[in-house]
Amino acid sequence: MLVGKIFSRPEKFSIYYRKTLREIELLGLNSLGIVALVSVFIGAVITMQTAYNIENPFIPRYMVGLTARDTMLLEFASTMIALILAGKVGSSISSEIGTMRVTEQIDALEIMGVNSAGYLILPKIIANVFFFPILTILSMVIGVIGGWMVCILLNVITPEDYISGIRYAFIPYYIFYSCVKMMIYAFIISTVPAYHGYYVEGGSLEVGKASTRSVVYCSILILSVDVIITQLLLS
Repeated sequence: MLVGKIFSRPEKFSIYYRKTLREIELLGLNSLGIVALVSVFIGAVITMQTAYNIENPFIPRYMVGLTARDTMLLEFASTMIALILAGKVGSSISSEIGTMRVTEQIDALEIMGVNSAGYLILPKIIANVFFFPILTILSMVIGVIGGWMVCILLNVITPEDYISGIRYAFIPYYIFYSCVKMMIYAFIISTVPAYHGYYVEGGSLEVGKASTRSVVYCSILILSVDVIITQLLLS
């Protein structure tokens, strides 16, 4: 019902354009740091664990790079980053809208004849669905670089073998698959916290509880949708 209300009565395009650009900065650009930090360590750990667990001498060493690349592309660059963003962006959306609800700012918008749900939530949906796939591609690149840095610093395998594994049997469809997943995750991360914030009742304590619930529900939905999308797009 809330999603229907969001899209039922749109405001002027110019209003949404300005708010969407602002949300891209607040929710997307401000998440670049944590996405980059998490991605570089994920890529490094995947490379180290793969290299240390391949003991069979008949398995070529370039398989370490191949495994790190495909793991980042298929799962970690989308699902893991989505879980991180659910905590950072989701709690921010829920607390922002929840604070506006308990301070009666949303009621004031309704009195002025503004579709408060569309005005507050739709720009966040557009910004996240547009920008989160960019964060996913960035995470893929940084994760692969993180694995390469481990090869140089810790010498788990030679950098040449790692690069050979990255280039071996590359499937571009994996990037499309991860971006589609992230677009769906972005919609979840935008709407679920917005719902909990929009319908919060009480004071600041209830706003905090709503933020916590929104992150938990987002995480459960992301993992559930991950199974469904994988079955649909990779089976």
